[in-house]
Amino acid sequence: MKTSPRRLPLIGIGFLAVTFLGGCALTKDYVSLSYVPQANVAKIDGADAVTVSLDVKDVRTIQDKVSAKKNGFGMEMAAIIAKEDVARTVKSAIEAELANRGFRLGGGGVSVISELSKFYSDFKVGFWSGDAVAEVTMNVQVKKADGSIGFSKLVTGAGGKENLQLASGSNAKVALDTALKDAVSKLFNDAAFI
Repeated sequence: MKTSPRRLPLIGIGFLAVTFLGGCALTKDYVSLSYVPQANVAKIDGADAVTVSLDVKDVRTIQDKVSAKKNGFGMEMAAIIAKEDVARTVKSAIEAELANRGFRLGGGGVSVISELSKFYSDFKVGFWSGDAVAEVTMNVQVKKADGSIGFSKLVTGAGGKENLQLASGSNAKVALDTALKDAVSKLFNDAAFI
Protein backbone atom coordinates (compact mmCIF):
# COMPACT_ATOMS: atom_id res chain seq x y z
CA MET A 1 0.00 0.00 0.00
CA LYS A 2 1.37 3.35 -1.02
CA THR A 3 0.89 6.48 1.13
CA SER A 4 -0.29 9.53 -0.74
CA PRO A 5 1.89 12.64 -0.54
CA ARG A 6 -1.00 14.57 1.08
CA ARG A 7 -1.11 12.16 4.01
CA LEU A 8 2.58 12.42 4.90
CA PRO A 9 2.27 15.84 6.64
CA LEU A 10 -0.76 14.60 8.61
CA ILE A 11 1.10 11.48 9.70
CA GLY A 12 4.09 13.60 10.72
CA ILE A 13 1.93 16.03 12.70
CA GLY A 14 0.16 13.12 14.41
CA PHE A 15 3.49 11.51 15.30
CA LEU A 16 4.82 14.78 16.76
CA ALA A 17 1.62 15.35 18.75
CA VAL A 18 1.80 11.87 20.27
CA THR A 19 5.49 12.35 21.04
CA PHE A 20 5.13 15.74 22.74
CA LEU A 21 1.85 15.07 24.54
CA GLY A 22 2.97 11.64 25.69
CA GLY A 23 6.33 13.02 26.81
CA CYS A 24 4.71 15.03 29.61
CA ALA A 25 3.75 11.83 31.42
CA LEU A 26 7.25 10.45 30.94
CA THR A 27 9.20 13.33 32.50
CA LYS A 28 9.68 13.77 36.24
CA ASP A 29 7.83 16.61 37.91
CA TYR A 30 9.02 18.51 40.97
CA VAL A 31 6.79 20.12 43.60
CA SER A 32 7.48 22.55 46.39
CA LEU A 33 5.38 21.62 49.42
CA SER A 34 4.01 24.29 51.73
CA TYR A 35 2.19 24.57 55.01
CA VAL A 36 0.11 27.52 56.17
CA PRO A 37 -0.23 27.64 59.99
CA GLN A 38 -3.67 27.74 61.55
CA ALA A 39 -5.05 31.25 62.00
CA ASN A 40 -6.29 32.83 65.24
CA VAL A 41 -4.82 30.17 67.55
CA ALA A 42 -5.04 30.97 71.25
CA LYS A 43 -1.96 30.69 73.45
CA ILE A 44 -2.13 27.87 75.97
CA ASP A 45 -1.78 28.82 79.65
CA GLY A 46 1.59 27.66 80.96
CA ALA A 47 2.95 26.75 77.52
CA ASP A 48 5.68 29.39 77.79
CA ALA A 49 7.15 27.40 80.72
CA VAL A 50 7.49 24.25 78.58
CA THR A 51 10.45 23.68 76.27
CA VAL A 52 9.76 21.24 73.44
CA SER A 53 12.25 19.52 71.17
CA LEU A 54 10.98 17.94 67.97
CA ASP A 55 12.43 15.14 65.88
CA VAL A 56 10.76 13.93 62.67
CA LYS A 57 12.12 10.70 61.22
CA ASP A 58 11.25 9.75 57.67
CA VAL A 59 10.76 5.97 57.68
CA ARG A 60 9.28 5.77 54.18
CA THR A 61 11.01 3.39 51.79
CA ILE A 62 11.35 6.05 49.07
CA GLN A 63 11.85 9.45 50.64
CA ASP A 64 11.78 11.93 47.77
CA LYS A 65 8.89 10.56 45.67
CA VAL A 66 5.51 11.94 46.77
CA SER A 67 3.39 10.85 43.80
CA ALA A 68 3.54 9.56 40.24
CA LYS A 69 1.95 10.72 37.03
CA LYS A 70 -0.53 8.32 35.49
CA ASN A 71 -1.74 7.82 31.96
CA GLY A 72 -5.39 7.48 30.94
CA PHE A 73 -5.33 3.76 31.74
CA GLY A 74 -4.21 4.32 35.35
CA MET A 75 -0.66 3.09 34.76
CA GLU A 76 2.10 4.85 36.73
CA MET A 77 4.43 6.92 34.61
CA ALA A 78 7.08 9.41 35.79
CA ALA A 79 7.72 10.20 39.44
CA ILE A 80 6.61 13.40 41.15
CA ILE A 81 9.37 14.42 43.55
CA ALA A 82 9.42 16.90 46.44
CA LYS A 83 11.95 19.70 46.00
CA GLU A 84 12.62 19.84 49.74
CA ASP A 85 13.09 17.26 52.46
CA VAL A 86 9.57 16.05 53.33
CA ALA A 87 10.48 15.33 56.97
CA ARG A 88 11.77 18.90 57.32
CA THR A 89 8.46 20.23 55.91
CA VAL A 90 6.49 18.19 58.45
CA LYS A 91 8.81 19.30 61.26
CA SER A 92 8.40 22.98 60.28
CA ALA A 93 4.61 22.57 60.27
CA ILE A 94 4.52 21.07 63.77
CA GLU A 95 7.04 23.61 65.10
CA ALA A 96 4.94 26.48 63.75
CA GLU A 97 1.86 25.20 65.56
CA LEU A 98 3.77 24.63 68.81
CA ALA A 99 5.18 28.17 68.68
CA ASN A 100 1.75 29.64 67.87
CA ARG A 101 0.40 28.07 71.05
CA GLY A 102 3.21 29.56 73.14
CA PHE A 103 5.57 26.59 73.58
CA ARG A 104 9.31 27.28 73.57
CA LEU A 105 11.32 25.29 71.03
CA GLY A 106 14.64 23.83 72.14
CA GLY A 107 16.23 20.96 74.03
CA GLY A 108 16.07 19.81 77.60
CA GLY A 109 12.33 19.52 78.15
CA VAL A 110 9.55 17.57 76.52
CA SER A 111 10.46 15.58 73.39
CA VAL A 112 8.07 15.10 70.49
CA ILE A 113 9.12 12.28 68.18
CA SER A 114 7.29 11.71 64.93
CA GLU A 115 7.88 8.85 62.49
CA LEU A 116 6.59 9.72 59.04
CA SER A 117 5.46 6.49 57.38
CA LYS A 118 3.35 7.84 54.51
CA PHE A 119 3.33 11.07 52.52
CA TYR A 120 1.86 10.27 49.12
CA SER A 121 -0.73 11.40 46.63
CA ASP A 122 -2.31 8.83 44.32
CA PHE A 123 -4.25 9.68 41.18
CA LYS A 124 -7.55 7.87 40.71
CA VAL A 125 -8.40 7.79 37.02
CA GLY A 126 -12.05 8.07 36.01
CA PHE A 127 -13.86 7.99 32.67
CA TRP A 128 -14.03 11.77 32.13
CA SER A 129 -11.75 13.04 34.86
CA GLY A 130 -9.67 11.89 37.79
CA ASP A 131 -8.95 12.78 41.39
CA ALA A 132 -5.79 13.28 43.42
CA VAL A 133 -6.09 11.54 46.79
CA ALA A 134 -3.30 12.18 49.32
CA GLU A 135 -2.53 10.67 52.70
CA VAL A 136 -0.08 11.68 55.42
CA THR A 137 0.52 9.15 58.21
CA MET A 138 2.83 9.59 61.18
CA ASN A 139 3.26 7.96 64.55
CA VAL A 140 3.66 10.70 67.16
CA GLN A 141 5.06 10.16 70.63
CA VAL A 142 5.60 12.66 73.45
CA LYS A 143 8.25 11.92 76.07
CA LYS A 144 8.17 13.90 79.27
CA ALA A 145 11.33 15.35 80.80
CA ASP A 146 11.59 12.30 83.12
CA GLY A 147 11.58 9.95 80.10
CA SER A 148 8.06 8.59 80.56
CA ILE A 149 5.74 8.50 77.56
CA GLY A 150 2.86 10.95 77.89
CA PHE A 151 1.28 10.47 74.46
CA SER A 152 1.50 7.98 71.61
CA LYS A 153 -0.81 7.91 68.63
CA LEU A 154 -0.96 7.18 64.90
CA VAL A 155 -2.13 10.36 63.15
CA THR A 156 -3.49 10.28 59.61
CA GLY A 157 -4.43 13.21 57.41
CA ALA A 158 -6.26 13.11 54.09
CA GLY A 159 -6.49 15.60 51.25
CA GLY A 160 -7.58 15.69 47.68
CA LYS A 161 -8.38 17.53 44.52
CA GLU A 162 -11.27 16.41 42.33
CA ASN A 163 -12.21 16.50 38.65
CA LEU A 164 -8.70 16.65 37.20
CA GLN A 165 -7.70 16.35 33.59
CA LEU A 166 -3.97 15.89 34.32
CA ALA A 167 -2.12 13.73 36.81
CA SER A 168 0.47 16.47 37.33
CA GLY A 169 2.74 17.67 40.09
CA SER A 170 0.69 20.82 40.68
CA ASN A 171 -2.44 18.74 41.30
CA ALA A 172 -0.55 16.34 43.60
CA LYS A 173 0.81 19.34 45.54
CA VAL A 174 -2.68 20.63 46.36
CA ALA A 175 -3.73 17.21 47.68
CA LEU A 176 -0.50 16.76 49.69
CA ASP A 177 -0.62 20.25 51.24
CA THR A 178 -4.25 19.62 52.27
CA ALA A 179 -3.39 16.20 53.75
CA LEU A 180 -0.51 17.67 55.77
CA LYS A 181 -2.77 20.43 57.09
CA ASP A 182 -5.39 17.82 58.04
CA ALA A 183 -2.85 15.62 59.88
CA VAL A 184 -1.36 18.53 61.84
CA SER A 185 -4.84 19.83 62.66
CA LYS A 186 -5.91 16.43 64.01
CA LEU A 187 -2.75 16.24 66.11
CA PHE A 188 -3.24 19.67 67.69
CA ASN A 189 -6.98 19.18 68.20
CA ASP A 190 -6.21 16.14 70.34
CA ALA A 191 -6.36 17.33 73.96
CA ALA A 192 -4.14 14.44 75.06
CA PHE A 193 -1.33 15.71 72.81
CA ILE A 194 -1.49 19.25 74.20
